[in-house]
Amino acid sequence: MILYTSLIEAKEGIESSAAALGNFDGVHKGHQALISECVKYAKEHGISSVVFTFLNHPINEMAGECVVKSIMTLKEKAMAVEALGADIMVAVPFNDSIRTCSPEDFVKNVLCGALGVKQAFCGFNYNFGYRGEGDPSLLQALGRKYGFGVTVLDELGMEGKTVSSTLIRMRLAEGDVEDFRRLTGRLYTISGRVIPGEHFGRKMGFPTINLALNHDMALPANGVYITNTFVNDKWYKSVTNVGNKPSVGKFAKNAETHIFNFSDNVYGQEVRVEFVKMLRPELKFETLEDLSSQIEKDCVMAREYHGIDA
Repeated sequence: MILYTSLIEAKEGIESSAAALGNFDGVHKGHQALISECVKYAKEHGISSVVFTFLNHPINEMAGECVVKSIMTLKEKAMAVEALGADIMVAVPFNDSIRTCSPEDFVKNVLCGALGVKQAFCGFNYNFGYRGEGDPSLLQALGRKYGFGVTVLDELGMEGKTVSSTLIRMRLAEGDVEDFRRLTGRLYTISGRVIPGEHFGRKMGFPTINLALNHDMALPANGVYITNTFVNDKWYKSVTNVGNKPSVGKFAKNAETHIFNFSDNVYGQEVRVEFVKMLRPELKFETLEDLSSQIEKDCVMAREYHGIDA
């Protein structure tokens, strides 16, 4: 899949397309249905399938601060889009030129001018143009004027709730990584370089690798989770604590992962941690002995879940 991060690149690289339009943060099952319809149409008509989105969230740009936490990094979003078979992803900055663009100018200059759209795909709640004045009905009307079709997908419901990025953020804030998987079809994942820690786990017999967390991202609730960790080109079973370590002081929220049957030094290396299930919320213990006892219990439960012999 090709990734373009400017409209100039897109205009030079795209002749005609079917384009899926949206923020696509989390690439949940509703997004997947939309993108899949776009890819199918493009293949049937011999044109490029394009996913059009923004590098930054429009609400954050207009607020001047991070109001909406991102569920995925650009790299993670691109990987999820590529897995759905899209030929091209166009992710451009939501800046003043986009923000002040009227709905019709957006259609004329971006969809037709840069993307060569022959068929557009959007969700039932899609908005575009200055102050989000454009909606699916207006997009269809403008499509008729400028010579392209528009497919609008209805909302996707699961267990009585509309599948949305907002719902995913809520579930993460509750530590419900199992529902994250139901909503997206993927495990919630964090990635980053291993950084030096305070070695509290090692001192208690449970060495961990430490990852700093990006607080502009949607993060799971503080707690202990059953996880899988990808390091040294291999997957390992693990258990991860996300939190502020209240039993040993005041620290910024981070992730500490104890990898079973692993003793390599991986400082500075890139690792990936997948969250499978929450074991318990983060707790404050009165003594280090109580903390150590609970960590041992957590590891026993995680080993049992993973099917690892003690």
